Amino acid sequence: MPIFALAIPTLKKYRMKMTTSLRMRIIHRYLGFFLAGIMAMYSISGIILIYRNTDFLKSERITEKQLKPNLNTAELDGALKIKGGVKPQKTEGDIVYFKQGEYNAATGMATIKKMELPIVLDKMVHLHKATTNSPVYFLNIFFGLSLLFFVISSFWMFMPKTTVFKKGLYFSLGGMVLTFILLFL
Repeated sequence: MPIFALAIPTLKKYRMKMTTSLRMRIIHRYLGFFLAGIMAMYSISGIILIYRNTDFLKSERITEKQLKPNLNTAELDGALKIKGGVKPQKTEGDIVYFKQGEYNAATGMATIKKMELPIVLDKMVHLHKATTNSPVYFLNIFFGLSLLFFVISSFWMFMPKTTVFKKGLYFSLGGMVLTFILLFL
């Protein structure tokens, strides 16, 4: 059953004709209600992603990993798989210090410090950044297409000859111009 069928009892009550404009408005309304939660999640995770290169909302997690003793830098980098790689900053005795932690060459014990978001925010950010390897990337495609539908259907909200519609076109043009300016700054 199409989503706009939910409004048919109302249409029968007022004996209204189902026009393209009316269909667009009905789909726009119910799709908007359906996507309200998803839009909130994407907006929150998008704002958090702005601060991804800082420690905003993150807490330190320390993990210890037993490795083979006396690993060189390349072997240590391969064993730890740290983003940005292992770059030794200093060595004191058997202990090699690097930005994300330390490695005891005598015992093989590595201590890694990592800043992580709380689990719920981390899941939201991963959903926001989903790729084709992620099982939820279809949600991103559906959400993107829904937003595109909102853009298009918004032009059916008002009659084309009204002042509101004409002002809306100016605002749309202004939004496009601002986007292009920000893209090329």
